[in-house]
Amino acid sequence: MKMSLRNTPLFNHPGVLITVVLLIGLLIWGFWPKPIMVETTTVKKAPLTITIQEDGKTRVIDRYVISSPVNGMTCRMHLNVGDNVTQGQNLLAITPLESQVLDARSRAQAEAQVMAARASLQSAKQQAIASQATAKLAQEKVQRFKPLLQKGLISQETFDEAKTATITANSQQRSAKFAVEVANFELQAALTTLEYSAAKPQKQNVDRVAVKSPITGKILKVTRQCEGPVTTGQALLEVGDPTALEVEVDLLSADAVKIKPGMTVLFDRWGGAQPLKGVVKLIEPIGFTKVSALGVEEQRVWVICSFTSPTKQWQRLGDGYRVEAKFILWHEDNVLQIPESALFRYQNGWAVFKKEANKAIRQSVNIGQRNGLTVQILTGLVEGEKIINHPSDAVEDGVNIKERSTH
Repeated sequence: MKMSLRNTPLFNHPGVLITVVLLIGLLIWGFWPKPIMVETTTVKKAPLTITIQEDGKTRVIDRYVISSPVNGMTCRMHLNVGDNVTQGQNLLAITPLESQVLDARSRAQAEAQVMAARASLQSAKQQAIASQATAKLAQEKVQRFKPLLQKGLISQETFDEAKTATITANSQQRSAKFAVEVANFELQAALTTLEYSAAKPQKQNVDRVAVKSPITGKILKVTRQCEGPVTTGQALLEVGDPTALEVEVDLLSADAVKIKPGMTVLFDRWGGAQPLKGVVKLIEPIGFTKVSALGVEEQRVWVICSFTSPTKQWQRLGDGYRVEAKFILWHEDNVLQIPESALFRYQNGWAVFKKEANKAIRQSVNIGQRNGLTVQILTGLVEGEKIINHPSDAVEDGVNIKERSTH
């Protein structure tokens, strides 16, 4: 005769039943899937900027190397780096060597150099007149565009291009003026060479040739301090105007093709509290090879930028100072965005995990601009939704999740 297990004395005992129920409950609880701890973030709208960042350094726009016009002996240099000089100021004097009587060919060459210097001076004057007219036209264009911009008849980009053209034209005008001064200086040097190369009475050979500054500025470099012999064309010192600065930045050629003249640049880590503003003036058409710190050969390109911030903000900068340049490729103030760490690849596209009712729901998205930390969301998400940031391999579509406390 068979006996039911339920009717046995063991199962009729209440303590045994309670123990069995507890064991079964513990087993179910132990093997029941636990929610995965995740970190969440909120889809939001905020400004988004796409930049290219690289180190650069300042340089004087118009830098002039003062060289010896004749063979001779220089006196001891009394000028130091940073000293102020004015146009036409005597920087030093050179006692020329006793010259020999010029033959017909040498004299003709010296006279031809004088004529060439005079022609260069005339050419520089004409270019200065042309650059002045161009600068005046650019300024008038900006003045005409201001009321049109206020009325919405032209775009902000068109007005910014006109302002950039004005900055470039003013820079070219200033360079043209310096070119006239340099051409005049070169003419004086050619006349001096002709004058002190001819045979003269012995008493005139002790005269000293004055070396003058072609511009008003400061001494940037002194090649030699002591007295000694020099040859024609030997560099003696460099002068320039440190109030007229520009920034040179070497970019990877792959980044340089994304840059265009007139593009906005921000300069950080230059020593001031606020970043400085500038624009791209020139992308040089020729690249060069540079070996990186890791020993990799890179093709790089020089990008030249001008300051647009008021001079008083960056007047403490000098020649060769380091700055960090950020080229603004794209910017919008109200962009739907998420951290790029929330994205993952899915079916040849991109997707994220949304948090809905404590479950992970896979959602495909279309993305736009990205800057390495943040990505623009075009479709698939709306503002205010919660998504999983840094999803692990354990997170799958429909799995239970629990938000990790940040406290």
